[in-house]
Amino acid sequence: MKDAKTSLHKVSWSFTQPTRDTDLSYLIDLDAPYIWRDCIVGNHASDPFCFIDEGCKSPLRCDDSFCKEAQSYVNPICPSRNIAAKYGCKICTVTPFNPLSKSCKLSQLTNDLKHMYVTDGRNPFYDLPLNYYGEQFVLSCAPSSLLRSLPKYVNGVVALSWSRLAFPRQITFPSVADKFGLCLPSSSSMSAPGAIFLGDGPFYFSPFPNLDLRTILSYTPMVRKSSKSLGYYVKLNGILIKGTQITLKAKSMRLSSVVPYTTLRSDIYKALVTAFTKATKNIPRVNAVKPFSLCLKASEMGSIRKGFRVPSIDLETESGKVWTISGDNSMIRTGNGAACLAFIDGGLGVKDAIVMGTFQMENNFLFFDLENQKLGFSSSLLARGTTCSSFNFTFTQ
Repeated sequence: MKDAKTSLHKVSWSFTQPTRDTDLSYLIDLDAPYIWRDCIVGNHASDPFCFIDEGCKSPLRCDDSFCKEAQSYVNPICPSRNIAAKYGCKICTVTPFNPLSKSCKLSQLTNDLKHMYVTDGRNPFYDLPLNYYGEQFVLSCAPSSLLRSLPKYVNGVVALSWSRLAFPRQITFPSVADKFGLCLPSSSSMSAPGAIFLGDGPFYFSPFPNLDLRTILSYTPMVRKSSKSLGYYVKLNGILIKGTQITLKAKSMRLSSVVPYTTLRSDIYKALVTAFTKATKNIPRVNAVKPFSLCLKASEMGSIRKGFRVPSIDLETESGKVWTISGDNSMIRTGNGAACLAFIDGGLGVKDAIVMGTFQMENNFLFFDLENQKLGFSSSLLARGTTCSSFNFTFTQ
């Protein structure tokens, strides 16, 4: 679901369609090493059924394999975990990180339970769980102060990264682990949420009950910079805008779920704006609206099924497949009759030359195949008459 104030995306902890604005949810993070939420870990070793109680969380020990995995992801800005002298190996200290405030706190790793719903690709349905209480997974508790700057009613972060502790990778079913689909909605309406699928499909969205979205995907390799690299990268050979080629020499593009708009290093940004300006020279300009630098008169761009009638921005991937950013993902309405090119100048010193933000991913079906290290992408679903809000969440028996 999209948060109206921040334009970032969150998922209901029930992993079904949310029913109220006040339902607790979790920020989607493609870079996080593990899930964390606002909770408190206590010493409940004497209670064997502690894990059933929502308010009762027992600590993992420091010699647990999950603890060693979590502690292998070291963030240099986080506080020291050296408190072993006080607690010994009875707890697993970790430092959950807030990707918006760029802050972290000292906390502990623990377990939680979650019932997962099954789908045939068309509807979710109830299935008898293997464990009556739910499937156990590992996460970190965090103090409530770490929630500052997160969207309202967001209670933590759900990790969807390469980490072994990311939510999809903790699922034990062989047909589900290491593959997931992500479809971010463009609407912040409760009645129009997006969807996250664990496993390799099929995926059917209305109004096309017989169109498996897997059949329309193009694929390109995902690059992993090291064994501890958590984010998802793909290489781009160039960007094409109405005949103007921006050569990138296989620059890596990182996909981010915590950056609202695609951010480019200054030289790439200037080349993109120059090419787009040339391609839209017949459309009247209006005053720029921060943080954007190129804004056009919205009424002069027309409106078709796939957004504003402007030239597409074609990203040529390493595989030679083209990821097309059409008008609905390139232009954003900013009020007062303006629509702006929704890309940001990140400066010259950015770590990643190209970071794709959530606005450019909305209504694009993305399939992360970690097993085969490749990314499937659809380009805009609007061009095919559907959206990321078109999955049918009606339960069947």
